[in-house]
Amino acid sequence: MMKIEEVKSTTKTQRIAHHSHIKGLGLQEDGTALENASGMVGQQIAREAAGIFVDMVKSKKLAGRALLMAGPPGTGKTAIALAIAQELGSKVPFYPMVGSEVYSAEVKKTEILMENFRRAIGLRIKETKEVWEGEVIELKTEEKDDQTGYGKVVSAVVITLKTSKGSKTLKLDPSIHENLTREKVTIGDVIYIEANSGNVKRVGRCDVYNSEYDLEAEEYVPLPKGDVHKKKEIVQDVTLHDLDVANAKPQGGHDFVSLMNQMNKKKKTDITDKLRGEINKVVSKYIDQGVAELVPGVLFIDECHMLDIEAFTFLNRALESTLAPIVVLATNRGYSQIRGTDINSPHGLPVDLLDRLLIIRTTPYNLEDIIKILAIRGYTEGLKITEEALQELSSIGNQSSLRFAILLLTPANILAQTSGRDEIAIQDIQEVHELFLHAKQSAKILEQQADKYIS
Repeated sequence: MMKIEEVKSTTKTQRIAHHSHIKGLGLQEDGTALENASGMVGQQIAREAAGIFVDMVKSKKLAGRALLMAGPPGTGKTAIALAIAQELGSKVPFYPMVGSEVYSAEVKKTEILMENFRRAIGLRIKETKEVWEGEVIELKTEEKDDQTGYGKVVSAVVITLKTSKGSKTLKLDPSIHENLTREKVTIGDVIYIEANSGNVKRVGRCDVYNSEYDLEAEEYVPLPKGDVHKKKEIVQDVTLHDLDVANAKPQGGHDFVSLMNQMNKKKKTDITDKLRGEINKVVSKYIDQGVAELVPGVLFIDECHMLDIEAFTFLNRALESTLAPIVVLATNRGYSQIRGTDINSPHGLPVDLLDRLLIIRTTPYNLEDIIKILAIRGYTEGLKITEEALQELSSIGNQSSLRFAILLLTPANILAQTSGRDEIAIQDIQEVHELFLHAKQSAKILEQQADKYIS
């Protein structure tokens, strides 16, 4: 039988502190951008264009297409990309990378790009299974003496599951105890147990416990309806890269069961083009049969000008593939040299690739926008700041850069605490501005004192 629950995601955990306040694009129902919403400020035209882009992704009319976000540093390109990810939701793969990631002494550039391409292509697998489902209201183990004479071993698991229609007590094989432990099942959790394989899946915590202060609960779910023993459609989202990793050394054939059964293998081996081709064939077959559905996600390549001509050529070819995600590129370059060539081109990208792109332009923030963004950042970081201090910091950001102004928030807060205050005052901002230089100040000093530096 297919063991869908054994699939382990290979998605990397991303933590981008600068943009932790971004919750979405901040658009109204008609697609127009609000001045200040969902953590986004300004850039209304770029956000509205991104909103249309999100709608095209959701309607699956953009697979194999690409988008370029171009603008000066600190104009919200990465913020808009992350807002796109928030709008798409957790079910649509979104994989961020930086252009320089492709340069490795061990792995080819094209291999890294292909791996990331497949991380951004989702597969939604559906299967009807016979299960026992309900809220766990009793969970205990029966033990017996170990035959070796050392301690006791689990001989059976007794579990009582409750639904809206009634409850049922099950006596299960001891092997299921390991599955229950792996899923960290406790009383009050809603789970289902597969009848054929014994796989256990924790769905969430029953919503009757919603008032509890429970840090372990991932999400609250309603009490299941119907009988405890039923047929249920199981849906799981994986990426093509998950399947590649799991089947790097396929065993037992190339059918869909074999694709899914390899997911617990720990040893990582080489993933070849031949293996990817075999997985693509099986995936295509099951898509045709209606067992699985392809979900084209988004691959976000920041600082895309760092890619070279070899990588750009690969991108051109890969975008034409039937299994291609939506690619979002971001760059802060104007006319610059394409890496690996002596050709100057807009944004440092080849002209034939630029022809394939929809381009969204971001513009520098004005003083009013900077004030709003700094206020949001201060609130997100739990910092208190006076109105005068906020105005002073915004003025510094307008003269230097928004990023520099955001960086000054934390040291200013430390100075305020050192002085026995819990609110950042204007003198704290002025002092940290004297202590730390921004890029323009440093460049000016280098110019004035060029003879004192090694060059």
